[in-house]
Amino acid sequence: MSQQRVLPRGNVGKASLPADVWPKGAEETRHDAEGIGATVHSSERKTGMPRRTVDIVELLGRQLNDIEAKNAPPAVHIAGPMALPLPEPKVSIIGSRNAPPSGLAVARAMSKALSDADATIVSGLAAGVDAAAHREAIDAGGRTVAVIGTPLDRSYPAANAALQAEIMRDYLVISQFSTGRPVSRSNFVMRNRTMALLSDATVITSATGSSSGTRHQGWESIRLGRPLFIHESVMSEPSAVWAKDLLEYGAVLVDGPEPIIECIPPGIKMPDIFPVP
Repeated sequence: MSQQRVLPRGNVGKASLPADVWPKGAEETRHDAEGIGATVHSSERKTGMPRRTVDIVELLGRQLNDIEAKNAPPAVHIAGPMALPLPEPKVSIIGSRNAPPSGLAVARAMSKALSDADATIVSGLAAGVDAAAHREAIDAGGRTVAVIGTPLDRSYPAANAALQAEIMRDYLVISQFSTGRPVSRSNFVMRNRTMALLSDATVITSATGSSSGTRHQGWESIRLGRPLFIHESVMSEPSAVWAKDLLEYGAVLVDGPEPIIECIPPGIKMPDIFPVP
């Protein structure tokens, strides 16, 4: 690069975050699975794509530093034809399962603009923002990766089973949960942490309460030192008061995709831009 660029980044390491804003770990989550297990769709998808188990190092194409290794799963299960390591830059687009039409429009606009800029769109295949981000990336002729909170042979929500099968067939689906593992709410906390690890940046386009996976991924992005962007519309949502805390710890408020595209130019390895001390 011809000149040094000053780019936004979060604080690195849990020690730099106050205890009252650090979300509890998945191992500390005590929510029951009621309302999830009953609605998970189980099917044997005949996509023709082999499934295999790899480690995070193979997905990223590099070794993890100590901060990254702290919450990294020992291995993940993948299905899909996308070549490894995952193509860079990788940007998570996340938000509420119950996003209003305006929030879904923001997610679609972000996904299309970032896809057009050759970013790989990462999301969690949930209802709402996740599904909108995946679909827009596909329709734009881009790339998408789904990181799910169930084993590969299950879908949540069931309504996204066809989209999951499509991503398995043409792109990549990742799960850290082995076949037969029960589905609980803590799965989705761990899923969001893994998404933060795999992504070079995260964009929050809408949000819900303080226990949401979006909030968990926001704080994990800050802990990892990854760029975290929050769309300005989030700040007007009454349930997203926690977003102000993320801004105080390094998140960047944006009104469109341009600052994100400037921050993560294609063809550059992100660890070279955001080295962790």
